[in-house]
Amino acid sequence: MTFIPSTTADSALQAQIKGVAEAQANEAKDTVKNAKKSVDSSTQMHLKIAEIHDNVAVLKNGGVRAVLKVSSINIHLKSEQEQNAIIYSYQGFLNTLDFPIQIVLRSKKLELDDYIDQLKSLAQKQTNPLLKDQTLDYIDYIQRLIEYADIMQKEFYVVIPYDPPRAKKITFLEKFVEYMTPKDSVAQLRQRHREFENLRKGLNQRINVAKSGLENCGLKVDQLTTEELITLFYECYNPRLSRLQKFKKSENIDVVHDNDLHESKEELEEG
Repeated sequence: MTFIPSTTADSALQAQIKGVAEAQANEAKDTVKNAKKSVDSSTQMHLKIAEIHDNVAVLKNGGVRAVLKVSSINIHLKSEQEQNAIIYSYQGFLNTLDFPIQIVLRSKKLELDDYIDQLKSLAQKQTNPLLKDQTLDYIDYIQRLIEYADIMQKEFYVVIPYDPPRAKKITFLEKFVEYMTPKDSVAQLRQRHREFENLRKGLNQRINVAKSGLENCGLKVDQLTTEELITLFYECYNPRLSRLQKFKKSENIDVVHDNDLHESKEELEEG
């Protein structure tokens, strides 16, 4: 019979416990990672947006969408004559439309990061100590005001749609099948790329009609670029994360929904 000293036994037991704990921790990390990956994949599968490029959001069914950012007017500050002119202009805008539009009102927390960075830069360049201290105090006041007051700002968007004829003639059974199998396919990708240019021409005509009508109402209208579209959807689908992790701007950026389709897209572009 062999006797093991107590110190050696304790060390062996501690090492064994430590090994088991590390194995369980690694297993838990893998489980969380796989679960997160599964959730992300499932969420992306059910998004109707397949691609974003050329300032257009392309849906899985081949439809294209443009988003116009529209300024606002405080009509209560206008005279009665100006109010009537704005209302009549808006009525005329609606009467000129022969296609549906979607008006979106978005409320989000006011962000003044760029403004605060600009103030900090000015404070560093300030040679007058008194003015520098006043600028820093003002920066601190703005930061505390935003943090505790929870100030919100409103943004207005008009979504312009254009769908291929095949998207309008979908049956109930086809809708059900599409819901049950939301993942995109290579065949759908190829068909979208064949139809895209023709659809974009029709979409641009609608954009011009909408912009002209809204500008006649005294509103400023800008079409969102590819980068702005991606940022908008990123912030809408990730409201909390987008406050902490800003979307990095880059040039000539395009987005394809499914990673599995990257190779097919490259083949189409080369062909």
